[in-house]
Amino acid sequence: MSTHSGPRPASGRIRDTTLLGLALVSLTAVSAWSLFIGVSDIGLSDLLRAEPSKMLLFAVSRVPRLAAILLSGSAMGVVGLIMQSLVRNRFVAPTTAGTVDAASLGLVIAAIWLAGASVFLKMTVAVVFALAGTALFMALVQRLRYADIIVVPLIGIMLGGVIQAAATFLALRYDLLQSLSAWTNGDFSGILRGRYELLYLVGAMTAAAYLFANRFTLAGMGRDVAVNLGVNYLRVLYGGMALAASVAAVVVVVVGGIPFLGLVVPNLVTMTMGDNLRRVLPLTAVSGAFFVLACDIVSRTIRFPYEIPVGTVVGVVGGGLFLALVLRSRFNAG
Repeated sequence: MSTHSGPRPASGRIRDTTLLGLALVSLTAVSAWSLFIGVSDIGLSDLLRAEPSKMLLFAVSRVPRLAAILLSGSAMGVVGLIMQSLVRNRFVAPTTAGTVDAASLGLVIAAIWLAGASVFLKMTVAVVFALAGTALFMALVQRLRYADIIVVPLIGIMLGGVIQAAATFLALRYDLLQSLSAWTNGDFSGILRGRYELLYLVGAMTAAAYLFANRFTLAGMGRDVAVNLGVNYLRVLYGGMALAASVAAVVVVVVGGIPFLGLVVPNLVTMTMGDNLRRVLPLTAVSGAFFVLACDIVSRTIRFPYEIPVGTVVGVVGGGLFLALVLRSRFNAG
């Protein structure tokens, strides 16, 4: 994965600012629209009249749902970008590195042996397992010699399959298959006030990622370049991967897995703006939030008044985009 970190001409900065501005305007418009989509009819006139029942539903359900979508979508897009940069492979993401599967296994184990524990403790277990799964993925990748860019995500997908099989076995034995399905397929229908606030942690971690964006960019150039420029390569590498694993685990705990998001959104953004993280990270965050929000609106309206889990919609759209990216990579390599 190439990196371009030199100074940009004024025209390039203007174009970046314009793209980010258009993305923010689009996200704002779609966010406002999403607040008025649902089985219970809420109109702007109801809010202006401050009708109690409508205001309560708006505050308890619609606003928390939108906040959860924006926080999880932006965070997963950003950590996908970080993982791709650090591993130097544009097909690596939490869902193709075994990270999400490991977090799900941690939740199953927490549900079995820590049934009465707090949500925070269960989240901690999921984070630990996500870190372990990601570390195992990195160990496998670093010990293998490969020439094909597709081999790396294939290793992660196979690792995730093994971990998911273990989680399914335990869930079947302890009658937790339904819970496991909820953890592996993102769904915002159950988001209410008091059930999403852990996602503010991923918002803070996403902001921290921007502060260290230049270090991630240098580490993405390779060990020799990073060391020559005074960067502790291993610390940045494992710190960035730990950040990505922690964010993915928290998102899985609160809303479930969102497939392909951390893979396709960073690819689409970097194809337009290049690979310098500090430059592309804001647009990646906005684009990730917009992508999840658009899929959530589709999930709420395609079979109205019934709702399809957003993970299903993201999986279909993201899977198609992933296939297109693979074919494009093959075409360019040929």
